[in-house]
Amino acid sequence: PWQRGTNENTNGLLREYFPKKQDLTEIKPSLIRDKALILNQRPRKCLNWESPFEVYFDISLHLN
Repeated sequence: PWQRGTNENTNGLLREYFPKKQDLTEIKPSLIRDKALILNQRPRKCLNWESPFEVYFDISLHLN
């Protein structure tokens, strides 16, 4: 249950690029990879303002 908010937020972010009922088989895989990269580099409050990329690879991309 504690993950539901993050999941719903991510779904909303995905909808900015891929509206509901859009056939994803017609979209080039490179475009999907590009949008996934954009989302994975976006800082998240639930990750203490780090991006999923930073958390996964245990690095910090922000300037201090």
